[in-house]
Amino acid sequence: MSATLEPSPIQRPDGLRGSILGNRVSRTEDPELLTGAGKYIADLDLGEGALHAVFVRSDIAHGIINSIDVDEARSMPGVVAVWTADELDVAPHHGFAPIDPAFARPPLATDRVRFVGEAVAVVFAETAAQGADAADAVWADIEPIDAVTDAEAALAPDAPLLRPERGDNIAVADAPDSPVDLDAISDVVVRGRFVNQRVAVAPMEPHGVAAAPADDDRITVWTANQFPHYVHAAMASATGIDRSQLHIVTPRVGGGFGGKAGMQHEYTVVVVAAQRLGRPVRWIPTRTEDMQAKDHSRSQVQYAELGCTTDGAFTGLRVRLVGDAGAYPGIGAALPGGTRRMSHGTYAFPQIDFDVAVATTNTPPTGAYRGAGRPEATALLERLVDQAAHQLGIDPIELREKNLLTDDVFPFQTLTGPEYDTGSYRMPLREAARLIGYDRLRAEQQRRREAGDTVQLGIGVATYVEITGGGGGDEFGKLEVHPDGTATVSCGTLSHGQGHQTTFAMIVSAQTGIPVDRIRLVDGDTDLVPKGGGTGGSRSVQYGGSAVNEATKLVVERAKQLAARVLEADEADIVVDADAGTIGVAGVPAAALSWADLATKSEELVDAPLAADTIYAPDGASFPFGAHISAVEVDTETGRARVRRHVAVDDAGTVINKLLLEGQQHGGIASGLSQVLYEEVRYDDLGNPITSNFADYGLPSAAEMPNFDVYSTETPSDRNVLGAKGIGEASTIGSTPAIQNAIIDAVSHLGVRHIDLPCTAERVWKAIADAQSGGGDPWREPPAVFATLPKGRKVDDAAAEAADGI
Repeated sequence: MSATLEPSPIQRPDGLRGSILGNRVSRTEDPELLTGAGKYIADLDLGEGALHAVFVRSDIAHGIINSIDVDEARSMPGVVAVWTADELDVAPHHGFAPIDPAFARPPLATDRVRFVGEAVAVVFAETAAQGADAADAVWADIEPIDAVTDAEAALAPDAPLLRPERGDNIAVADAPDSPVDLDAISDVVVRGRFVNQRVAVAPMEPHGVAAAPADDDRITVWTANQFPHYVHAAMASATGIDRSQLHIVTPRVGGGFGGKAGMQHEYTVVVVAAQRLGRPVRWIPTRTEDMQAKDHSRSQVQYAELGCTTDGAFTGLRVRLVGDAGAYPGIGAALPGGTRRMSHGTYAFPQIDFDVAVATTNTPPTGAYRGAGRPEATALLERLVDQAAHQLGIDPIELREKNLLTDDVFPFQTLTGPEYDTGSYRMPLREAARLIGYDRLRAEQQRRREAGDTVQLGIGVATYVEITGGGGGDEFGKLEVHPDGTATVSCGTLSHGQGHQTTFAMIVSAQTGIPVDRIRLVDGDTDLVPKGGGTGGSRSVQYGGSAVNEATKLVVERAKQLAARVLEADEADIVVDADAGTIGVAGVPAAALSWADLATKSEELVDAPLAADTIYAPDGASFPFGAHISAVEVDTETGRARVRRHVAVDDAGTVINKLLLEGQQHGGIASGLSQVLYEEVRYDDLGNPITSNFADYGLPSAAEMPNFDVYSTETPSDRNVLGAKGIGEASTIGSTPAIQNAIIDAVSHLGVRHIDLPCTAERVWKAIADAQSGGGDPWREPPAVFATLPKGRKVDDAAAEAADGI
């Protein structure tokens, strides 16, 4: 089910609500995908002589490399070359958002390996099978040393050191000078230790890259990536190849979710190989390789405390957060800073104290995943608020209403840095409660408890606010109308499933009347699109859509000038009839010109296409918000939890396409539910991954998903011309704590106070057993490292902005 509720009183931007905007328009990009015409990295025809790159990866989590024997592999059929770090001879470099020069990573390990799956050599062979056979023949003599895969253990004084020269495993340390004493200012302090587990991004298409030398000595590089222009610059820097000699193209991408941000080190190896070997080279990892060596995210332990008065007013928030950056800290080390920035949430906090300690561990580097630091902030806040509601004996919705920011405070300067643009936080909470029948659910819950039913009902509530379009910058947009009446939009964002072609076409069509299905999108090509910020942080409509909107305005103005010349009329009398798709003199529709006419006249009269481009920069980030309420049934004998109904009311500002909005809501809720019930990356005591494929890693299918009831309201932003806010990550942020809270609520009358993610049947059952035996307190003292955090290891401004942008 889906619906649009009455919008807030804030007015939509003038002149932007045409007959098509806000409606449900089917995606025009889908026929190519549904018919198999769309090309992914694995589908590209690289021509004769193409080689397959197969990486040899360490099966030791932490060790010293004594030698690597590649002689047998080099002599095997179909093998063209086998390289170690010495043959590659490329300096260590960063993949995305450098944190510290010490964490630069060699594309192939040199003297030491730091996680299972780190590449130590690479085989280039004529077939993938030949490459795999040769990779099996490479012998790496690695002397194991003690490993640490738990972030809290890595921060202990006696922990094995990933970089002994640094003296500890701290990647980032940041603490305020004046901590808040909650006990002194509060009647009640609610405390909890919450685990936001490590998850795998696991897009349908794994990572991949291909590179081919061209006749003009340039190299074309195809990447499954969210930021092709970033890759363009980073690749030139890492390889020493001039940017003018690199052509980056992103074909179809089978999902990114933040995991395909930045530049993978395998890209570097493949591009250098194509250049030196003079042949096309492609790397397509297996699912196990992708999950073992590539993007994981979340991975936080949060020691959170909420101060309250006896009647439920919040007096302050204190958090000490342990983050896990993996073996080579990059953007993942910056994301806990994003958690802190968004920890003010939707509430009127008088004080916030937030310490961060991010550890290096013998695991793959962590990175972004749908929300990238913001879901973790909402998760800790909403768990605390539910815990406080239970402890104070106040209804969870009543407690939230008492402390939510009021509508009259916007724009609102938070205590943690961001300034919220627009908001109406009570509206979605009240609507979600009404739509799900909150009072009826509470009555049913009470009946089940009184009857001692085996299956108990829980109701979980969460409100959220998040940042979208963070990170600053600008975006490129262009519109060109062709003599056949079709049009091409070019944009610096990158679509990998979101529906950009349809969205941007609707923005053009609203001003011109050119049919949506006659407008094509060009993106992801550094030769055709001169610059671009890519897609991350739910920025595309705010940045790319606004840029396309402004480019369309310029084309309309030029078209009016041309029409006035052709029709020998005053330009002031020329109007666009978007319904008819024509331009002509007001009141004389019979003499109007079609867009095909005007594009033809432009080439004839001014010897130039009817086109315009622009660079657009919003006035700042936007802040979507909303409320989710989930009803979950828990079998107290088995611990199994089942989501019975989930209602989401999300506000993403001005809505361009209702259908696409709902799709993002559905996908976001699915991600949140999956993290709550199924997903967790785990390691054994030696640092070996034990969840490195879909046989071991819990990932639900559509069959495990309930029906989602998604609704939306509109509170436009005043920071971009469309009034848009992001939606791609919002429902993940709202759904995760709502479902977790519901599971805990279902068994709270049995003494359960907290259940860490994922709330598997075993974990729920154990929580019930522990509570019945007197355990289950969700608190213990934070690690001692917080008393002595070193100075000077904060995330720099550039990395912090990059974190906000994904």
